[in-house]
Amino acid sequence: MSGSRSVSWLALPVALVMTLTACGGGGAKDSAAGENPDGTVSIYGTEPKSALLPGDTTEAGGSKAVDGLYSRLVAFKPEDGSTSNLMAESITSSDAKVYDIKIKSGWKFHDGTEVKAKNFVDAWNYAAYSPNAQQAGSFFAQIQGYDDVHPADEAAKPATDKMSGLEVVGDYEFKVTLKGAFSVFTSQLGYHPFSPLPDVFFTDPKAFEAKPIGNGPLKFVSRTPNASIKLERFDDYKGEDKVHFKTLDIKIYSSQETAYQDLVAGKLDFMEALPPSAKIGGKHKADLGDRVLNANLLGISTIGVPSYVAGYNNLDLRKAISLAINREQITKTVLADSYTPVDGWVPPGIEGYEPGVCGEFCKYDAAKAKEYFTKSGFTGKLTIQSNADGGRKEPLEAACNSIKQALGVECEFVGATNFGAFRQIVDGHQLTGLSRSDWSADYPSIENFLNPLYRTGGSSNDTVYSNPAVDALLAKADSTADKGAAIKEYQEAHKLLAKDLPSIPVWAEKGIGGFSKNLTAAKLTFSRDADLASFRVKG
Repeated sequence: MSGSRSVSWLALPVALVMTLTACGGGGAKDSAAGENPDGTVSIYGTEPKSALLPGDTTEAGGSKAVDGLYSRLVAFKPEDGSTSNLMAESITSSDAKVYDIKIKSGWKFHDGTEVKAKNFVDAWNYAAYSPNAQQAGSFFAQIQGYDDVHPADEAAKPATDKMSGLEVVGDYEFKVTLKGAFSVFTSQLGYHPFSPLPDVFFTDPKAFEAKPIGNGPLKFVSRTPNASIKLERFDDYKGEDKVHFKTLDIKIYSSQETAYQDLVAGKLDFMEALPPSAKIGGKHKADLGDRVLNANLLGISTIGVPSYVAGYNNLDLRKAISLAINREQITKTVLADSYTPVDGWVPPGIEGYEPGVCGEFCKYDAAKAKEYFTKSGFTGKLTIQSNADGGRKEPLEAACNSIKQALGVECEFVGATNFGAFRQIVDGHQLTGLSRSDWSADYPSIENFLNPLYRTGGSSNDTVYSNPAVDALLAKADSTADKGAAIKEYQEAHKLLAKDLPSIPVWAEKGIGGFSKNLTAAKLTFSRDADLASFRVKG
């Protein structure tokens, strides 16, 4: 993310140790005067794609619930993504390949059972095992034995259901052996697929999906599809990131504009992003005043070009489309200066970002765009698919209009009912044209903007892009123990993307959210999430 980490990679074999630092405040018992520790907080939500399992959630709709339900070994600082121990007592390694992890004792799952080392090992094995079809399974690819539980050939039967690189040493200690040195591993541990699961999950996974049991600051109450997800404070939670309210209501909206109206009226308490219409002319500032939230977001918006759609696997067409999008105009008008144009696939703020990687093809040039379009031989109509909710429709319609004017081809925005429905289309490789592809940092690393999206078989490689040269550079970077040297290899892989344009970089969000008059405090994180530990309900 921003390049600030609590772990510095020293000259090996000096031990690498993560030390505990505070990452939040107390709970309800130490609430200040004028605050209501038993109040309810409502936040904006979109319909999750699937069940609320940490290993099967890689999208924003489900993450809002999963992040509160489950706690990981490390936590991220809201402002910049730097790491500190959460459930981990210590994480040590002498070679960035073999890690000894000790967890804190006394932590409980919401069913009262104690969290032990085996709960992490069992959960990671379950997520990685290919027959379980967990969306985030590939995030465990660096662990020794991953290929035995998740073979590259999707039709192949796994040799086993347990990774050889995971070993339970005791109730509160386990060892992780990676395929090779991996400088990003400790940061990766803060991403929710690395959460533990209680023993009861493995007894009846389907029953668990209906009523998930986590180890986080909030426990599950109910889920009403397309309406709400309700969570409640877990009073036995041991973490420093306790919440200072009783109930969290994640309200599912099909319209970001409707949600914003509710925010202003005090019927909704938090939005991590405001609709474009609210930001035009600074309307949101007049509506919310000092309740406007700003954050240095680490994320990027691109337009995906699915390689499996006939006619789209054409480099000249991809160049034409990218050249035809007037990023400057769209970010200034439709997006009301709340976004900035981007020039690559890694956003500013991430250590290893280099300006201008996309080169000439991320600059608007209608004449050149027309030349490449003619050369492509493409016929028919272009489409951009996305969810119609969440404020995504307006800028993509503007992109379509820009493409239409520059290329003289029909371009249409095709909206799915909601985010969950859109993700079903994307994950099922059922896109029929271009698609929205937004990415926020899961953990602070340039690796997170490359491996999941552009490595062959990556968990979020929605365009089904594959380039052996990119794969080789990413593999080399992954296995480089020195952080600085690894970043240089990731940068080389990043530059190769500019030659293929597997997706088209368009803009990055500045980070503007807001909270209602019902709260006295709230915070927006680097990943455009609610920092729930900072929320205070007015008494």
